[in-house]
Amino acid sequence: MSRTKLIREWQQHGALTTLRRVTGLGAIALLLSGCSAAQHVSQGEPAIERSGLREPLPFTRLTPRTYTPDEWPQALTADVYLPDEPGDALRPAALVVHGGGWRNRTPEDMQGIAEQLAGQGYVAVNIEYRFAPEYRFPSQLHDLQQAMAWIHANADEWQVDTNRIVGVGFSSGAHLVSLLAVAGVEGPLAEPYGGEQSRLAAVLAGGLPSDLLKFDDGRLVVDFIGGTRAEENEAYRLASPARQLTPDSPPFFLFHGQWDQLVPVDQATDFYQALKENNIESELYLQRWRGHITSFLLRGGAIDAGIAFLNRQVKP
Repeated sequence: MSRTKLIREWQQHGALTTLRRVTGLGAIALLLSGCSAAQHVSQGEPAIERSGLREPLPFTRLTPRTYTPDEWPQALTADVYLPDEPGDALRPAALVVHGGGWRNRTPEDMQGIAEQLAGQGYVAVNIEYRFAPEYRFPSQLHDLQQAMAWIHANADEWQVDTNRIVGVGFSSGAHLVSLLAVAGVEGPLAEPYGGEQSRLAAVLAGGLPSDLLKFDDGRLVVDFIGGTRAEENEAYRLASPARQLTPDSPPFFLFHGQWDQLVPVDQATDFYQALKENNIESELYLQRWRGHITSFLLRGGAIDAGIAFLNRQVKP
């Protein structure tokens, strides 16, 4: 199977489905493409800090439950992971969002990451969201805002400190949590479901499409927005985290495969530079010899470093 065909199939069916269809030497080559150590872009800063991870806690996974209001266009569910920690101290939460080109996949893709977060003391909330092209931007952002409202509504029962909620996502999930993070408490992205209850304390984003205006008019983005860049230029701008960034945005940890052809690496490096220019605490973890799929499937060191970064922000 050619690399071009592999990327095309990922676009249609999702990363994990495509991997299952790769056999023999093709699968071996795909896995070996991600076996090198990652690289931190420091720009004169010290090497990335990997300390800050605690010994994993046991946790309880609740049965899936609906987080959207009864009148919502589609009932959406979330898997909730509660750390088994004694006492009644408040703890941080993590909104966890899967990828899939805004059009497919399930929270199951993020289960391992949600479990890691719960083991570190986060109430991890791993959600569904509505898919394009049936539902277009900003429907998916509204789903995340409803999820944040739901976390706030359950904060007492789950012992959540609502000032310490982080966002974690990959690919289109990274895009959505990043957009939530930069939406602010007022303005076009905050209305009508955002505001103070949608504020994130930090973000861990992998394979992030940060600026949709930099993409060609491919099917995934056109279906998500509902038109081409020429037809829906303002919507593309609003839907691009890089173009909504302000000095009030929360800290970001970014990881990205240097060989990513689906979401080119400059989507991460340019966004990282913009974060630094806005004096926002941030780290960029570049994964050598990885494409979009392998940066997620072989993500171990990046997620460890990213959760350590989150821990330093919210101190679980």
